[in-house]
Amino acid sequence: MKPRNKTVTVWLALLGGSMGLHRFYLRGLGDWIGWLHPIAAAVGWMGVERVQQYGQDDHLSWVMIPFLGLSIAVACLTGIVYALADRAKWNGWFNPGADAEHPAGGTNWLTIGALVFSLMFGTVAFMGSLAFGIQRYFEYQVEEAKKISQ
Repeated sequence: MKPRNKTVTVWLALLGGSMGLHRFYLRGLGDWIGWLHPIAAAVGWMGVERVQQYGQDDHLSWVMIPFLGLSIAVACLTGIVYALADRAKWNGWFNPGADAEHPAGGTNWLTIGALVFSLMFGTVAFMGSLAFGIQRYFEYQVEEAKKISQ
């Protein structure tokens, strides 16, 4: 089996993590957790399409949209964990037949760049999903309180 490169994995987590590309690169297409990423992303995109179709008052879209942001945030967090793993730990996880100091587990400037972008995009995706979900929840509560008070 060809050694799995840490830099490639971190970039895959950043650019295609919501589709599970980093998991498929490391573990193959049989990885069932990898298939959860595109499902969550698809649910989130369906929520975005529902907002475009039915408007912002669609309650189901309020539940669906955060799945997209959380899928992106989880993939970025995974990329961060992978980028921060030292060479011996990486090779122990994903290159068990290779030497602990195999260059595939090394960190370089491309890895650091992917780490920085993962921190930025992951934080934006997580905070945006959290803010959207909480805002919609409280707007719904205010609407229901107005109905009760009348």
